[in-house]
Amino acid sequence: MVHSSMRRILGTAAVALCLLAPGGVMANSLSGDYLAGRQASFDGNISAAAEYYGRAVMFDPDNPVILERAALAEISLGDLERAAALGSKLVNDGSRSQVAQMALVAQNARDEDYTAVIALIEDDRGVGPLVDGLLLAWSQLGTGDMTSALVQFDEIANQQGMRNFALYHKALALASVGDFESAGGILEDAGTGGMQLTRRGVMAHAEVLSQLERNEDALQLIATAFGGELDPALREMKATLESGEALPFTHIRGARDGVAEVFYTLAAALASEANDEFTLLYTRVAEYLRPDHVDAILLSASLLDELGQSDLAGKAYAQVPDTHPAYHAAELGRAAALRDSDKVDAAVEVLERLTKTHAQEPIVHSTLGDTMRQLERYEEAIQAYTDALDLFEVEGRSQWFLHYARAISYERLDRWDEAEADFRAALELNPDQPQVLNYLGYSLVEKKMKLDEALDMIERAAAARPDSGYIIDSLGWVLYRLGRYDEAVGHMERAAELMPVDPIVNDHLGDVYWAVGRKTEARFQWKRALSFATYGNTAEEVKVDRIRRKLEVGLDQVLAEEGAPPLQVASDSTD
Repeated sequence: MVHSSMRRILGTAAVALCLLAPGGVMANSLSGDYLAGRQASFDGNISAAAEYYGRAVMFDPDNPVILERAALAEISLGDLERAAALGSKLVNDGSRSQVAQMALVAQNARDEDYTAVIALIEDDRGVGPLVDGLLLAWSQLGTGDMTSALVQFDEIANQQGMRNFALYHKALALASVGDFESAGGILEDAGTGGMQLTRRGVMAHAEVLSQLERNEDALQLIATAFGGELDPALREMKATLESGEALPFTHIRGARDGVAEVFYTLAAALASEANDEFTLLYTRVAEYLRPDHVDAILLSASLLDELGQSDLAGKAYAQVPDTHPAYHAAELGRAAALRDSDKVDAAVEVLERLTKTHAQEPIVHSTLGDTMRQLERYEEAIQAYTDALDLFEVEGRSQWFLHYARAISYERLDRWDEAEADFRAALELNPDQPQVLNYLGYSLVEKKMKLDEALDMIERAAAARPDSGYIIDSLGWVLYRLGRYDEAVGHMERAAELMPVDPIVNDHLGDVYWAVGRKTEARFQWKRALSFATYGNTAEEVKVDRIRRKLEVGLDQVLAEEGAPPLQVASDSTD
C-alpha cells in the first residue's frame, strides 16, 4: 500500500513532468525533487540522490519515506552526521527504520556513548540480527563491563552461522585489553573457522604473537599465509619481526574500533553475496567510526567503482595518505576509476608517477603495462612488463601472466620470435593455463606453423574450459587448418552457439561449412559475420573486404587469388 503522503507526491507526477528545466533537470518542487531523487537512485547516482532527497525533505520535513530515502543516500555518500540527523527525526516521530537506526547507532558509537547504543539494541532499534549481538558485546566492553562482553561473545558464537565472527571478535576484544595469551589461543584454534585466515586476521594474529614474544611464529604465520610476495605493509611487519622488535597491537585500540570492525568484517563477508549498495552502507559506517581504517576505505572505493560511481570512488581512494603502506594500492584503484571515467590520460599520469614513487612494486609496473596494452601502446607496455619481471629475483608461478601479457604485446607488433618465447615461458611457469595454451595455439594456427603442437595445446585448453567460445573456436579452426573439416564442423557450431554475434566465429564457421560443401550455409554465416563486423573488441580483426569477396566468388577463388593452397581434406580425415 502506498503511504498517504506518497499518494500526494505521486499524484502530482504529471505536473512535475511539466516542470522539467532545460537539459532535463527537475525544477524545485516536492514532487519534482522526489521523482528526480528516485530516478537518481535507480541510476545509481548517489550524489544526485542525496541532493534531490535533501531538497524534498525541506519541502516535506515530516514525510517518513522521504526522510528514510534521504538518510540512505547520505550514508552511501559517507555523510553519517547528516544521516543521523535525518534518522533522529524519523525515530522521534515514531517510525521504525533500519537505515535511521544504523545512523543513530553509528553516531552514538562515534561519540562513545555506549549506554545509548545498548539502549537502542535492547529496545529492538539496532542495526539487525547479524550485527546487534556483536555491537552489544563491544558496547559492554566500552562501558567497562568486560565480563558481560565475553559472555555476550560466547552467546553469539552459539548462534547458527555466527561462530567464526563471534570468536574472532572475542579474540580482538581480549587483545585490545592486553590479554594476548587468551586472544592467541582463540586465533590458533583451527575450530574457529576462517576469519583469522583473512589478510587482516593474519596481521592481527601476527601482532598478538609478537606481543607474546613469539616473533618466529609470527614470521612463519606470514610466510604460510602469503608466501614470499608481500605487499608493503606485510614487508614492514616482517622487517620489524626479523629485527626482534615487538609489533604493537594496532588492529583494535578500543571499543569504538571494535564497533567499526564489526561493520567492516560483515561488509567484507557480504561483498561477494549481497548487493553492492547494501554492502556500501556497512563500509561507510566503518569509515565514519574509524577514519584511518584503510581497508574499509579501499572496500568502499571498490564498491563505488563497481556501482559506476567513478568520481566518488576516486575521492574515496584519495583519502589514503601517501605515507600509508597501502597508498600504492589506493592509487592503483584511483587510476582504474579514472579509466572508468574515460580520463585515460589522468590514469596514465597516476600510474607513471607511481612507477617512480613505488618503483619496487611489480604490480605498479604490470598495471601500467596492462593500461598501455589496452591503449595499444605496445612498446610502452613491453617496457612496463619487463620492469615488473626484473624486480623478481626468482621466477615463480604467479609471474606467468607477465610473460603472457608481454607476449601479446610482442605479437601485436609482429615480433613473433620474442612473443613465442614469452608464451612458452608462461607455460613453463603454468603449464596448463588455458589462456596461454589457446593464444599460443591459435597464433601458431594463424601462422600455419607447428599445427600438430597447436592442436594439442588447444585441445588441452578446451578440456579445461569447455564453455569458452574463444577456445572452442580455436579448436575448430586448427582442425580446419589441418584439413579435418568434418571434425571441425561440430566445434565451430558449438563456438557459434557460445558466441552467436562474434564476427570472427561466424566467419570461421562459414569457411568450415564451405569446406564440407555446405555452401548456402557458408554464405549465410559470412553475411552474419558482416552484420556483426563492428561488434565487441574483435571488430578490428575482422577482414571485411575478404568476407565480401568470399560472398562474391566463394572461398576457393579467394584462396587462389591469395596464392594459398586449395582446400584439401587431410588423409586421415573421417570424411
